[in-house]
Amino acid sequence: MAQIPGAWRRTARGAGLLGPGDVPAPTIFAEMTALATRTGAINLGQGFPDEDGPAAVLDAARAAIAAGENQYAPGRGVAALLDAVAAHERRFYGLDVDAQREVLVTAGATEALAATLLALIDSPADEVVVFEPYYDAYAAVVALSGARLVPVPLRYPAFQPDLDELAHAVTDRTRVILVNDPHNPTGAVFSDDVRREIVRLADRHDAVIVTDEVYEHLVFDGPHVPLTTIEGAADRTLRISSAGKTFSTTGWKIGWVTGLAPLVDAVLAVKQFLTYTSGTPLQHAIAVGLTLPDAFYADIADRLRAKRDLLADGLRAAGFGVSQPAGTYFTVADAAPVLGGAADADEFCRALPARAGVVGIPLTAFVSTARRAEYAHLVRFAACKRTEVIAEASARLRLLG
Repeated sequence: MAQIPGAWRRTARGAGLLGPGDVPAPTIFAEMTALATRTGAINLGQGFPDEDGPAAVLDAARAAIAAGENQYAPGRGVAALLDAVAAHERRFYGLDVDAQREVLVTAGATEALAATLLALIDSPADEVVVFEPYYDAYAAVVALSGARLVPVPLRYPAFQPDLDELAHAVTDRTRVILVNDPHNPTGAVFSDDVRREIVRLADRHDAVIVTDEVYEHLVFDGPHVPLTTIEGAADRTLRISSAGKTFSTTGWKIGWVTGLAPLVDAVLAVKQFLTYTSGTPLQHAIAVGLTLPDAFYADIADRLRAKRDLLADGLRAAGFGVSQPAGTYFTVADAAPVLGGAADADEFCRALPARAGVVGIPLTAFVSTARRAEYAHLVRFAACKRTEVIAEASARLRLLG
């Protein structure tokens, strides 16, 4: 049998996907989705909506296909989307972005993240600071880049970092501070003090700030605040976002990076050898979506807030503790009360479909091995489903009591 190449092995190990003998294992998302299909359980695990996005965006995709927009887009992205992203940054955050030099369209935010880290990492001595729990792709891409992952813990129930621990983690070896705000999987929105400290530390240690803001329009209390708007951040920040969560088009994989031209050019130098380009008609459609009126953006946040509250009420009625999320699709629940004490989230989630007909994801899927015990009682549930689906899941969970 051929040996697994080293880069693949590093990436899979970083994502926790290698078992004994370097045998690749499926992600927890694939495993739990398959379990939901096999048992007929309601899948509140994987974060994808079960409703289509706005008709104007879907119609624009059909129109672009019919108009012949079906070949390679320019490497930076179609002009309409570059312009729309720049206008979006100005409209919502007052940012003056050059559409032709400071915007890069990617195959979703995950490719944007991969290209960015591969572009910025210079040597195995470089470190990438992340907030733990973290989206599982972070560890995999950092491993692929050859850098060292340095986690800063976010603790239940508030999931805000301790500023002393953050300051200890960021050193002169830090090449990138990777910030996911609003935060997956916890649903946290970082405080102003945390944002300012990130910028201060990045400036002190000459680090680049990379922000993953795919949930920017799904914040429940007050407007989203991009880190790049904080004084001193703009010259060292690359901001990543995407269309999937905002427009319920997660399968389209249209994302983008914005920042100063030299930083964006560095990302482009890598990205052009990954996908080069993608989704030409879908890029045209997302350009239309970004021009939708303010009422659309307010409505998607309002509707998800109501679903969050419905899910939280159902979880509390079933006996769970609940961390109230300030944004994103996700709610983190404490399963220990349901089990009468100490909980094993992995074991609990694998048994939950048979016990209650519902799927969740153990929060241990998003943490390093060293900290698994701290999160072993916590489960992530997704509220991005139809109201009647969440209500039915809540009723099923009450059977656990």
